[in-house]
Amino acid sequence: MNSPTLLLMLKAPVEGQVKTRLGREMGMRAAALVYRRLVEHQMRQSPPGWPVHVCFTPAEAETTMRAWLGESCEYSAQVSGDLGQRLTEAATRHFQQHESPLVIIGGDCPALTMELLARVAVTLPEQDVIIVPAVDGGYCLIAMRKLAVDLFRNISWSAASVLEETRARLVESGQRWCELATLEDVDDRASWRRAVAAFPELKIAGLPE
Repeated sequence: MNSPTLLLMLKAPVEGQVKTRLGREMGMRAAALVYRRLVEHQMRQSPPGWPVHVCFTPAEAETTMRAWLGESCEYSAQVSGDLGQRLTEAATRHFQQHESPLVIIGGDCPALTMELLARVAVTLPEQDVIIVPAVDGGYCLIAMRKLAVDLFRNISWSAASVLEETRARLVESGQRWCELATLEDVDDRASWRRAVAAFPELKIAGLPE
């Protein structure tokens, strides 16, 4: 099996438009700095040999994203619509162009380490889908060996039922899947503190925790 492609669904690091929940606690400038640090940490966790595709929003941010994350990635803009529509388009485009499995993540779960991603790659040949649940009821990672866009349709993306609804879709579609240990996204000040405690390299000089 070819090395998976790592697809990061990202926003341009614009103050006031990223990590706004965290920003309400720490200030929007601090939240934007945290978001940058988290994404840069995640980029360093990409296993050697894995292609990396950055799917970004807003659509006019390509120059910003390339200047930030470098030229070694493939870049494309996210389509408009809810998260399900954006994931569907990104996954469909990948499998139209590539035969490699697809591992989809955001940039805000520092525990998605290189070791964990390598474990996903080893496990994928035995599964259709792999999920890393998130403590908030969603998921931090979803990996698929082949296109399975039904997993993204009619999901209550803003609710705590995302994972349960996704499990139901997996059962309905007859997919083989497994779940790894539940992890935590950084969404607020408390989760940021826990992330820095677990990964001290995330700490930003001069930024209060």
